[in-house]
Amino acid sequence: MSDELKPDASAANAPETEPVGRHARVVLVDDHRMFRTGVQAEIGRTETTGVEVVGEAADVDQAVTVITATRPEVVLLDVHLPGGGGVEVLRRCAPLMAAADNPVRFLALSVSDAAEDVIGVIRGGARGYVTKTITGADLVDSIFRVQDGDAVFSPRLAGFVLDAFASTDAPPVDEDLDRLTQREREVLRLIARGYAYKEIAKQLFISVKTVESHVSAVLRKLQLSNRHELTRWATARRLV
Repeated sequence: MSDELKPDASAANAPETEPVGRHARVVLVDDHRMFRTGVQAEIGRTETTGVEVVGEAADVDQAVTVITATRPEVVLLDVHLPGGGGVEVLRRCAPLMAAADNPVRFLALSVSDAAEDVIGVIRGGARGYVTKTITGADLVDSIFRVQDGDAVFSPRLAGFVLDAFASTDAPPVDEDLDRLTQREREVLRLIARGYAYKEIAKQLFISVKTVESHVSAVLRKLQLSNRHELTRWATARRLV
């Protein structure tokens, strides 16, 4: 599983990491069950890491339900999820993020290092963005930093955010891409990755006819003629 969290090679021999004095309740949101299981095993040893995994979710609706029910301190959020993606989870959980007491904070944890993905979730309210190459020890540290209100990013990703928010009137990251809805962007990525319409419909829990409608809308908005042009367009912008 090349896109999964890399285990911390020293974790087995490492001394216990402040088991007393810090504690974070965490929800894992990712549509790959095996990845969630790996993260749970790596960071969920509460007596040594201080992290307690209180819930898991595989899509947007599940995520909103679990997060609302458990009110964790931190949510580890994948960017690409069935049902609208991580940005949709952030949108629907906005009141929890804005709560005066015990706000829920989000840390994106994704295989993607595309600028559009990073900036999209940060605009949506996430406190940070790390990739799945992060070690278990660093992920635990990132969780507590986000819990404390810090912003956390994997090394080169911070530059995307600094560039995008360098001024209050910063232009959109990509004007063409900004014409697309969140669902259209999801369909775009899957088409560019070679998925068939039926596979996309299953992945996003929508009908094949709806997929066809989204593809037509994407082609029209981007002024492209077919899926081959669409794939080249997405690849050039590192969206695949």
